[in-house]
Amino acid sequence: MRKIWPASDLEMIENSILEYLDNEPFHAYYMTVSGHMQYTFDGNNMARKNQQMVDELPYSLEAKAYLATQVELDKALEYLLKKLEEAHLADKTLIAISSDHYPYGLEEKTIEELSGQVIENQFDLYKNDFIIYTKGMEATKIDKLGSSLDIIPTLSNLLGLEYDSRLLIGRDLFSNSEPIVPFLDRSFITNKGIYNGLTEEFVPSNGGQIDEEYINLMSSIINSKFYYSAKILDTDYYKIVFNKD
Repeated sequence: MRKIWPASDLEMIENSILEYLDNEPFHAYYMTVSGHMQYTFDGNNMARKNQQMVDELPYSLEAKAYLATQVELDKALEYLLKKLEEAHLADKTLIAISSDHYPYGLEEKTIEELSGQVIENQFDLYKNDFIIYTKGMEATKIDKLGSSLDIIPTLSNLLGLEYDSRLLIGRDLFSNSEPIVPFLDRSFITNKGIYNGLTEEFVPSNGGQIDEEYINLMSSIINSKFYYSAKILDTDYYKIVFNKD
């Protein structure tokens, strides 16, 4: 690949797809690079490459530069889908797409410009979409709360993979379990509302009252998730469970 910054997602897939396309079953993990900062047409190769695609959009210069970088990911996915189609694999390849963080290289006002609303930094900033796609699938929108922790158990169940749910923090998004989304500062979101770990305030989703017992229970669950996650790393627990050298 060309040694430029940011590098091209399209080039990434063009140069790697033949490594696995003829080796079924395959699993490929890509981390998109093209959308990384800085968001200017002078200092970002991907923004400059796709500038004509966004020139007519009614946004600020930074917003347009950001969108121009994302065009390269669109091109990469177009190429991937085309190659899967040519190989007659499109209808049996599961594609999952999720962001790993918000675009922290953008000014706050630009994030609000693109989202079309005022952004509250404690929670709103981290809203995200998780996309699952296979050719021919029936489109379904799931509004259930979830986080990146839920991706592995969700995909595992969709694909019929055997796994021990006790060893994963997340939950299957299609299950009937109550959703719980933890944050680093011990804040959390459930169906019943939002708990701010910094202010220790709980805001009910329906405007009603939530008893202290529920808040304490959820906080205890969150604290346990952090505690045992750290223990898994400290003790190399998965190595013990799977008895690997």
